[in-house]
Amino acid sequence: MKFDTVMIHFGELSTKGANRKLFIQQLLHNVRVAIKRYGLLTKADRDHIYVYLGEEDPTPILERLREVSGIQRLSLVAKTGKDIGEIGAAALSLIEKEAGSTFKIETKRADKKYELDSYGISRAVATHVLKNSSKPLSVDLHHPDILLKVNLREEACYLSCKEYPGLGGYPLGMNGKVTMLLSGGIDSPVAAYALLRRGIKVECLHFASPPYTSEAVIDKLTRILRQLNDYQSDIRLDIVPFTKLQEAIYQNVPEPYCITIMRRMMVRIAVGIAKKRHSLALATGESIGQVASQTLESIDVINEVTNFPILRPLCTEDKVTIIDTAKRIGTYDISIEPYEDCCTIFKPKAPKTKPHLDECQEYETRFDYASMVEEAVEGTTPIFVSEGEVVEPSKSK
Repeated sequence: MKFDTVMIHFGELSTKGANRKLFIQQLLHNVRVAIKRYGLLTKADRDHIYVYLGEEDPTPILERLREVSGIQRLSLVAKTGKDIGEIGAAALSLIEKEAGSTFKIETKRADKKYELDSYGISRAVATHVLKNSSKPLSVDLHHPDILLKVNLREEACYLSCKEYPGLGGYPLGMNGKVTMLLSGGIDSPVAAYALLRRGIKVECLHFASPPYTSEAVIDKLTRILRQLNDYQSDIRLDIVPFTKLQEAIYQNVPEPYCITIMRRMMVRIAVGIAKKRHSLALATGESIGQVASQTLESIDVINEVTNFPILRPLCTEDKVTIIDTAKRIGTYDISIEPYEDCCTIFKPKAPKTKPHLDECQEYETRFDYASMVEEAVEGTTPIFVSEGEVVEPSKSK
């Protein structure tokens, strides 16, 4: 007897009522995409998704599935028949392969017509193990070395003593699409990851100001997106030409207000692109109070340019937590590479932390920003990062 199946457990999907089937179907699709290279059989029912391993090594498959949003946990299970003698024999085979001298049987009986209840099944299986084990074993109900879970369902019985945490959240694609402002720093990739966990697809945009910003920034961004491909296999990145507008800002706006006005322009451009791409919201990596443009006063003034939704997944997170997440998802070392973006090249010495809306509006009358915003929206260039590779637009999915 060996572990031959991965049982996928749902988390928040169990709260979805009438829509539950749609969520499960989307998750099943995402699971199949994630492990398509292995050609494994998969199926779903109301409570679980099953991946049948055959002769495949489960380790890389489990690692890949742990990156699929919507999975609460994974169990490596052995499938057997429902006869109590067959269940006992399978349990004995599995327990004897595990390290430890104490065990516990924990049963969940979905098939309510079965002749034994959950306690009866656990007792019968434990008795069989104790009578037939080739090594000294004893039952410990409180702190067992080996916890064997018996999941008796209508079609079969599944036994497991190995569980792995999943990513949680919702299946990717169930909660729409947003346009993520990607700077190349630490925060915005983590914010994108937080959205992906909630089942939200992301398309990214980046504001480039050549010749002030280096082409190396684009390479840096694509490497960040390769890491995020673990969670969304295809990501579009729009490169926005921002030089002309940024120069106009610094020629016409007092230095303390430049960052605020620049952010207002970015939001206007991003909204234009998001609407063209049928995104339902913008998203940023902002965290309240972290820098001058992220105070509540600044955010209020910046938001004034639109009524389009703007999501800030990290708004209450501290920097240490954000860094820890960036390291875990593999973006941190790339993000700290010292390439400047358009937000840092003209960084004012004393940025305004509590800007006034009337002053911002007055400064914006000093130059024709509307035509430059439109020009930036129309001049955007797309890049596609798919399954860890930069691909031609015609080959993107």
